[in-house]
Amino acid sequence: MAKSRALKGRIRSVTNTRKITRTMELVATSKLKRAQDRMVAARPYAEALGEVIADLVTPDLAERFPLLRQPLPPAEGGPDRAAVILLTSNRGFAGGFNANLIKEARRRVAELEQAGYTVELLVVGRKGIGYFKYVGRAIRGGRTDIGDRPTTGDAASLVDALVDEFVAGRLGVVELVRSEFRSALSTPPVTDRLLPIAPPAATAGGSRPDYILAPDPATLLEDVLPRYVRNAVYRGLVETAAAEQASRRTAMKSATDNAGDLIEALKRTYNRQRQATITQEIAELVGGAAALQG
Repeated sequence: MAKSRALKGRIRSVTNTRKITRTMELVATSKLKRAQDRMVAARPYAEALGEVIADLVTPDLAERFPLLRQPLPPAEGGPDRAAVILLTSNRGFAGGFNANLIKEARRRVAELEQAGYTVELLVVGRKGIGYFKYVGRAIRGGRTDIGDRPTTGDAASLVDALVDEFVAGRLGVVELVRSEFRSALSTPPVTDRLLPIAPPAATAGGSRPDYILAPDPATLLEDVLPRYVRNAVYRGLVETAAAEQASRRTAMKSATDNAGDLIEALKRTYNRQRQATITQEIAELVGGAAALQG
């Protein structure tokens, strides 16, 4: 009897857990749709910005703008500091989402250190901050105020100070570790080189557009290049936010399905035990009646 009560209690517990994971799955699905809408809305501007830079940049102009200039490596006298921005989430229950991002950041930091750089980490999200605090690695800064609806202002606040340091020659490399949203089931971590800027390739097979520019290309690039860097960070934020919800939905769906399978297994065990108890009681009654008659 005690074992039957324990099984019933466990069935109730798993059933309640399944209700929670199912609710979290539905919430993540709703948030994912809105995050995908923001991600899709950001693409046309980013593509147009890339096309403008690809059409404006020439080898001559590239030498005039610090954001386009390729610094020397540390071994050859270039800046020996690098910065890596890592985007993680504030909450868990998203499978391996945060662990994969942290692993990618550690890999990239190790490669930069091997190249001679002293790497400074800027971490967005409680999960990333908590990990590096646990392993005892100092970080340049941590942000937990950027939620699942990032803005262009959030992107600017993350990268503007790094842009100024790069222009001043105190940083040689600035990179962004984020999730790439390929589909709801594929959100791998990737590393983007923010600085120095590598201008997007111009349209293949075509001549450069015949723009009438006002003001001149140099003045336009002076304004467009910082916008391009901020936009790259913003796209990283919105894609990572969408990837987080996709990972959470997948993890919660798997947890819900596993809870359902466990409930069925527990119910079968409970029913077999109950049937065995009833059979034993019937056998005892039959045996007792036979003993009285005999």
